[in-house]
Amino acid sequence: MDYVAAELRKLDLEVRLEEVRVPRWTRGVETAELIDYPGQAAGTTQKIVVTALGGTVPTPPGGITAEVVVVDNFDQLAALGRQKVAGKIVLFNELFDKRKAAAGLALEAYGEAVAYRAEGPKHAAELGAIAALVRSVGGADYRLPHTGWSAPSGIPAGAVTSEDADLIAHLAAQGRARMRLTLTSENGPEVLSYNVIADLKGSEHPEQVVIVSGHLDSWDLGTGAIDDAAGVAVAMETAELIQRLHLHPKRTIRVIAWMDEENGGRGHDAYAKAHASEFANYAAVMESDLGAAHPLGFNAKVSATTLGWLKPVQKILESFGANIVRPTSYSPGSDITPMANAGVPALGIMPDGRTYFNFHHTAADTLDKIAPQELRENAAAMAVMGYAIASLLEPLPR
Repeated sequence: MDYVAAELRKLDLEVRLEEVRVPRWTRGVETAELIDYPGQAAGTTQKIVVTALGGTVPTPPGGITAEVVVVDNFDQLAALGRQKVAGKIVLFNELFDKRKAAAGLALEAYGEAVAYRAEGPKHAAELGAIAALVRSVGGADYRLPHTGWSAPSGIPAGAVTSEDADLIAHLAAQGRARMRLTLTSENGPEVLSYNVIADLKGSEHPEQVVIVSGHLDSWDLGTGAIDDAAGVAVAMETAELIQRLHLHPKRTIRVIAWMDEENGGRGHDAYAKAHASEFANYAAVMESDLGAAHPLGFNAKVSATTLGWLKPVQKILESFGANIVRPTSYSPGSDITPMANAGVPALGIMPDGRTYFNFHHTAADTLDKIAPQELRENAAAMAVMGYAIASLLEPLPR
């Protein structure tokens, strides 16, 4: 937060930190092994690679031991009923659709699978399960677990690798498979954090705002380079480019580095509470939160009329292949959802996402995954779109 604020002050922006109370969660010990399963050689166990899901409760320090029940979806879980679930560990073995991802629909594939990480433990707990596991939500089969947020369920919850999910499913189909699971994550009292907000004041209508943004927080397994340090850098670079080129947008360009996107969204909730009365004056809101591969354009929750207004901008973006504007019925960014739901035109950068979910929420989310030229392309796309909207004679129609 301090680094981002300091860099934005160097650009002569008006910078402030706005308070956000955020949950405190620490990961702890993570181990799992199958201790009883079909075909087991005497004196052996089978290691399972596991990571805790964010915000979940711990097992006892010595772990828990129970049979694993494998289901592919919520319907199968419901069909088992409490009698076959109570006292067991439930594994949701929903596959991430890699064919969709390879065809450019990675976000859609993620949306289908992530429901089991977000809501699966809660469903399992309602039927008496003592813990829940999910198949990692992502496209990489490198025995690499993917963490992420899960709704409060009151039971320990973790993610296992795709390879281990397959193994458990195969063994459970042959007979009883029992697991010893230890996840000593802990929830502590809330702590004080901040959204970083910086304004490049508009020359004619400073009260009208165009937001460009990314989120500061990241999961602890990696360094958060693609999710979402890149998005913060893109938003910062939007202001830097406008200043470097000595441009003077009519409306205020507001850079926001959001806090707590990953573990509950307290940052955008706090912002919405503090600024809801201003939303009528927002010309557009934008977010970068899908990595920093080559940008194809924007996902956009906007009116049909607005799509026509954006065509001249698309012509400019065509020069480096970032000119798609794809209409959506949902907010194209988690943190801009309150504004999008209030009718503010909302756009999210749409990078090439074919490999994004290979690294997302894993220990492999590190700086080497960022290609500098592609990061520059993302910054250019957001800067062109942000400046164009901020410089229109009239605000975008809603």
